[in-house]
Amino acid sequence: MKVTVDQDKCASSGNCVMRAPEIFDQRDEDGVVVLLNDSPPAEQADNARSAAAGCPALAIHIEE
Repeated sequence: MKVTVDQDKCASSGNCVMRAPEIFDQRDEDGVVVLLNDSPPAEQADNARSAAAGCPALAIHIEE
């Protein structure tokens, strides 16, 4: 699995951090997504998919 984010699209909702805090964080100054792990292990894959599905701005992309 490969995870990418488009910071320009990010709506700073924080859904990704709530669903997968081991993969995503937010910048302190504006809340824009920060990718902590672009190749999460298999046990975190469902959380990554959930974060992508729950992103209101569709800023998270996953390649299986």
